[in-house]
Amino acid sequence: MKAVIYTRISTSGQTVEPQRMELAAFAASRSMPIVAEFSDVISGTKFTRDGLNALIAAAMRREFDTVLIIKIDRLGRSLANVLNLIETFDKLGIAVIATSQGIDTSKSNPAGRLTLGILSCCAEFERDLISERTRAGLAVARANGKILGKPSKVLVPDWREKVAAWQKETGGFGLRDLRKRLGGVCLATAAKCRDAIAA
Repeated sequence: MKAVIYTRISTSGQTVEPQRMELAAFAASRSMPIVAEFSDVISGTKFTRDGLNALIAAAMRREFDTVLIIKIDRLGRSLANVLNLIETFDKLGIAVIATSQGIDTSKSNPAGRLTLGILSCCAEFERDLISERTRAGLAVARANGKILGKPSKVLVPDWREKVAAWQKETGGFGLRDLRKRLGGVCLATAAKCRDAIAA
């Protein structure tokens, strides 16, 4: 079984050496030859990283069978992103072993497969929570009269006053007239402005 080591630290004031030493010792204890080492000095919230990108590229070339990491969070802070990465490795027949957490996603390891399933459920839960918070935030923004979506480049600063005047004069009919008053915005933007005022 060919193994690679992946280490990550968040700042240059830290060192990856403790991680590297522990992972090398783990590999030696299981007679796993280490064929490459990848490392990053960057926050785990950044999913595009030089070391991680090189690791993924090597995985696509099937250069190894196992990725050794200290903890799952070395791969990233977003559980959904980490799970997608682990599933990519899994499809390539590559196991991920988090040595200090007892996580091993090898197909021959039933506990590892269970862990992968639990991670999948947690990632789905995380995505649902993010969607729920996004929907709640959008509802509050709409209630406060904010126009959502890409702003028009030609929307006049006093658009609220112009929409109110248009409604008073026309009774709220004639979006084409409203779009002209708003500086030639598209009909969709004119409708959003009308609805924002109506709300």
